[in-house]
Amino acid sequence: MRPGGQPNLQQLMKQAQKMQQQLAEAQAELAEAEVTGTAGGGLVTVTIAGSGEVKSVKIDPKAVDPDDVETLEDLVLAALHSANEAVRKLTEQKMGPVAGGMGGLGLPGF
Repeated sequence: MRPGGQPNLQQLMKQAQKMQQQLAEAQAELAEAEVTGTAGGGLVTVTIAGSGEVKSVKIDPKAVDPDDVETLEDLVLAALHSANEAVRKLTEQKMGPVAGGMGGLGLPGF
């Protein structure tokens, strides 16, 4: 801060540019990342990109019972939830340090 409690605008701009670059890098890493979620002890595996796009669904033949389709549906749903939770954690891990840096700007509410 400069005398009189005014923030140094040039310093704030440098910090903002640095954070913008860090944010772009984190977003690029997330876009390239893939995570998996499983259910039923590995009977169903779902792979999701960091962007949230479902890349693949693998179903072990042991999970297929024509008389019990509902269980298979539940396993697929559980694997999707597991993969989405992994994406959320990865996003938090990659974006957390960038978002936490906003407090360094000296701006109210960040």
